[in-house]
Amino acid sequence: MSDTRVAVIGGGVIGLSIAFHLAEAGVETTLLERGALGSGASRATADVVRSYFAGNAVSSALAVRSLDAYRAFPARPGADLPLTQVGYLVLFSEPEQVTAFEADLPAQLDAGVDVGLISVEEAREHNPLIGDLPLLAAAYSPQAYVSDTTAIVNAYADAAERAGATLRTSCPVTGLDAQGGRVFTADGELTADAIVCAAGAWSASLVRCAGVDMPLIEPIEQELLVTDPLPPGTPDIPCTLHAASGLLVRVRGDRLLIGMGYPGPDREAWRRGVAAQLAVTYPSLAELALHTAVTGLRDASPDKTAFIGHLPGPPAFLYATGFSGHGLCNAPAAGELVRDLYLDQDPGIDVTAFAVGRQRTG
Repeated sequence: MSDTRVAVIGGGVIGLSIAFHLAEAGVETTLLERGALGSGASRATADVVRSYFAGNAVSSALAVRSLDAYRAFPARPGADLPLTQVGYLVLFSEPEQVTAFEADLPAQLDAGVDVGLISVEEAREHNPLIGDLPLLAAAYSPQAYVSDTTAIVNAYADAAERAGATLRTSCPVTGLDAQGGRVFTADGELTADAIVCAAGAWSASLVRCAGVDMPLIEPIEQELLVTDPLPPGTPDIPCTLHAASGLLVRVRGDRLLIGMGYPGPDREAWRRGVAAQLAVTYPSLAELALHTAVTGLRDASPDKTAFIGHLPGPPAFLYATGFSGHGLCNAPAAGELVRDLYLDQDPGIDVTAFAVGRQRTG
């Protein structure tokens, strides 16, 4: 007899969403987390939930579904969740970016995303801090909100436990025997009818143990920066991406939270690059010092789309990883999809778009 019906590996926002949705459906669930809940990629987010992911309507569809779930959080799982609408603005400076947006737009609209092309003048109305950049146009989606990742993690954890799930923290998984339904931890062995890998940046070795040929990129370290306090009278602005440089900013309290790609081995050079791009894009903020806000490991897939799928059992092996920074925006829908795959229910979405091997099959 198994120790649990389903063992979920990973206690970030994805794993906790899965544990909640399984337990809510009456499935005996045990979650295993190597550290504290939400201590991996979930602690290094910008706290933004949005629906538009350029060139990736598959992720956008998950995000649209997840936004509906976030709006309904007070009823299910039952927690008040801050959702301050700020909008999402993408600045285009190259003709190819505009062309790519227009080609991608029908798929985005089909996915349920509210997004459109706007003029440079409209972009500056949304974000008056933009300097004298050579812009051609911009994309704007009102479906972007500032939330609280910690509140989401805690809400899913509390709801999962109320539904009967067991959450084991400081319990690193050291290996697994997917064919035997065995999970090996620092505290001993656990047997399960199904194993779910939602371990984020630590997923690669686990899915390989299960015989899944997943082309995961090795963990990438993410860093977000924050400015000194903004000048008095600085207006609220949308979450804004400068497409050419990858500079992404949003207001957080009295400061600006900033991301721009990944630091790489020369962190100081990267920070100087961020400061230089900030000065060009937002010259009124050029004199503000930058400080590290948060760092964390992030998992990534080659096409920036999550891997969600399963190997039928018993024992079954399921996976939800490779979210490439989209995890917070995709978490509610990812939990629903894994639950439906485990229960052999219709997930209401084409899950083959998320399965391992999609690059080979198209």
